[in-house]
Amino acid sequence: MEPVTFEGVAVHFTMEEWAMLDPSQKELYKDVLKEILRNMISIGNIRKYQKIENSGIKLR
Repeated sequence: MEPVTFEGVAVHFTMEEWAMLDPSQKELYKDVLKEILRNMISIGNIRKYQKIENSGIKLR
């Protein structure tokens, strides 16, 4: 079994798809990504103090 990566579990929207989401859907997306990051940090797959910006993840 291969290790889990953030890129392997994150969902990425195109700019067009993002524009179609309503504000509550965008907030849910951001909350889910933050939870994924916290979980990945807790199992040691992401350095504890790594910033989201350094991982290439952009929360719009």
